[in-house]
Amino acid sequence: MRKLSRHEWIAGSFEAFCEGGVDALRVEPLAKRLGVTKGSFYHHFANRRALHMELLGEWERLGTSQIIDDISDSSPDASDRLRKLAHETMRSDPFVDAIETGVRSWAATDREVSAAVARVDERRLAFAEALLREIGIPRALAKRRSMLLYRVLIGEFMWRTAGGPIMSAREIDEFVDHLIVPR
Repeated sequence: MRKLSRHEWIAGSFEAFCEGGVDALRVEPLAKRLGVTKGSFYHHFANRRALHMELLGEWERLGTSQIIDDISDSSPDASDRLRKLAHETMRSDPFVDAIETGVRSWAATDREVSAAVARVDERRLAFAEALLREIGIPRALAKRRSMLLYRVLIGEFMWRTAGGPIMSAREIDEFVDHLIVPR
C-alpha cells in the first residue's frame, strides 16, 4: 500500500466531509476511500478528534487567514480591497460552499466547532468593518454594514448551494457601492 502525507489525509477528509458531513470522517472508511491502512491515519493523527481539529484549523486558515492576508496586500485603497473581498468570497466554488455549509451544520452539534465558527465569524466581521472604517464610514455604521455584508455572503452561498442563481460580478459591485456610500 502507498503512504499518504498528512496533507493528503486532510484533502481526502475534506472531500469526504463535503459528501457526507462529519459522519463521513470515520477512520476505517476514510482509509479505504484513500486506499491506505488505518495505520497510515494513526501515523499522522492521534485519533479522529485530532483530524477534526486539523480540518477546522485548515478551514480557518484557507477560508479566513489566507483571504485576509491576500486582500490586505492587494491594494492601498480600502474601497478596492473591500470590493476584492466581496468578489473573492462571493464567487461560486461548490467545494468551498460545501465545506462552509458543512462546518456551520457541524457547529450546531459540537461546542468546539461552534467556538471555532464564532471566532472565524468575529475575525471576518472585524476585517470587513476595518475596511469600511478606513473608507471613512463611522464606527457604528461600519459595524452594521459589515454584518450586512456577511449576511449577504452567507445567504449567497446557501442560495447557490440550493440551486439558486449565482450573484453576478455586476450585482456584487452594486452591493459594494451601497456599502461604501457614507450616510
